[in-house]
Amino acid sequence: MGLPVFDSVDQAVSETGADASVIFVPRAEAASAIKEAIAAGIGLIVCVTERIPVLDMVEVKLALENSSSRLIGPNCPGIITPGECCIGIMPQEIFRRGKIGIVSRTGTLTYEAVAQTTTQNLGQSTCIGVGADPVHGMSFSNCLELFMDDPETEGVVLVGEIGGGEEEDAADYVRANKPKKPVVAYVAGRFAPPGRRMGHAGAIVQHGSGAADEKLEVMASAGIHIADSPMGIGATMAKVLSR
Repeated sequence: MGLPVFDSVDQAVSETGADASVIFVPRAEAASAIKEAIAAGIGLIVCVTERIPVLDMVEVKLALENSSSRLIGPNCPGIITPGECCIGIMPQEIFRRGKIGIVSRTGTLTYEAVAQTTTQNLGQSTCIGVGADPVHGMSFSNCLELFMDDPETEGVVLVGEIGGGEEEDAADYVRANKPKKPVVAYVAGRFAPPGRRMGHAGAIVQHGSGAADEKLEVMASAGIHIADSPMGIGATMAKVLSR
């Protein structure tokens, strides 16, 4: 293919000025690959690999705290700005450039949110799959903050699921900052039985916390607009924007 091959990420950065990295390596080596990218000063790291051991990811999170790197994932489809750049595995042909930012814990429902916003002629500014493993990089709140500062984004869609505290943290952000751009949310897993993991490693209701209805209640109380089904995401956003 005529592309250069380097012995290390540091060498690649030194010789090319690379500022982004995408990681597909098996989970046993994925954390080491992420930490190598952090050490090399890579600004944006996308890790598609799923189910990296939790203790490995704890070490990654500690490394991120003392760096200028941002990590998307692991266990994610990546990030895309339609018509400009795609890092990860998102099918570019389904996206349409527009004004809605999408942040999701689940790849499949990311694409449903894309379809719904396209149907409503809203399109997407940037779409981010933050990842579905219990310990990961960028959160809903991190992404919300960036979208609120993005002049091309007029509204944000959050696609959550059971387990963890991402959605509650996003509600806290909205409650505290009262952003001018509307936020619409859908949370999957309303009928998931407690104590059973549903597909993703982080999607589990435990000890009375992490249930979809509880998340929706907290988000609604913070002023986030709730879509009752995936098929209502686009219509809910269109209705809110028209007010």
